[in-house]
Amino acid sequence: MATPKSVPVGSGKEKEIKELEDFKENEKKELISSSDDSGESEEAKEEIKEFKEEAEVRKNKKESMPAVGKKTKAKKEDKKGVIELEREYVVPLKKGVLNVPHYRRAKKAIRVLKEFMVKHMKVRDRDLKKVKIDIYLNNELWFRGIKKPANKIKVKAKKIDGLVYVELADVPEAVKYKMDWAEKQKNKVATEKTKTPKEEKEIVDADKNKDGVDDKVEEKETKKAGAEKAAKVEKAAVKTQKHTAQVKHVKKSMPVRKALKK
Repeated sequence: MATPKSVPVGSGKEKEIKELEDFKENEKKELISSSDDSGESEEAKEEIKEFKEEAEVRKNKKESMPAVGKKTKAKKEDKKGVIELEREYVVPLKKGVLNVPHYRRAKKAIRVLKEFMVKHMKVRDRDLKKVKIDIYLNNELWFRGIKKPANKIKVKAKKIDGLVYVELADVPEAVKYKMDWAEKQKNKVATEKTKTPKEEKEIVDADKNKDGVDDKVEEKETKKAGAEKAAKVEKAAVKTQKHTAQVKHVKKSMPVRKALKK
């Protein structure tokens, strides 16, 4: 197949149309020659007819013919943006961690993980700041303390707009429960924020007279009950004091023996 000529920058539409027409003619000639060799002349003629019709329509409209190119696969889309790269790795951490003291090993494990991701996810300039580690993955590395991080860990990495987001691949049940709980709390806060002032007022009013009694009346009753209870306690204390002996007992001690004279 013949390749289209490169269109110079700043040229007009007419020049583009001419070059594309030349390209189509060359393509047509190739089709005719191939049809003569293979014996499929009718199919080739139909294709040529279609090419001609399309070229005439576009010439009348003064539009350029579409460029021939490869079909690219549609990239996945995430909330943050387009996912450029998505992979799973089992990252070895033990070898990189052994060259530091025990009390720094978990910190070093996170650095080793970032360095691995920067290398394998093709991060520009090997910048460690472009690697974002998920909080649950970080907790998993620190789970056994600063001295004993995991020797290896399975992770899922996504590259979105030049940044690499790393998270756990095999999430334990306990961590799943925490994740679900955190998501519920987040949704709860979001719904509370979206409530209108009118809805909030309705909720307050409903809570005010939940049991058919106004809050102020309830407050007065509780204060009264508290005062009565305090009076009863005081009365009981006075009664017990009245019936106890007020005389102080003299403390008896053993007589001190005088030293015997020799």
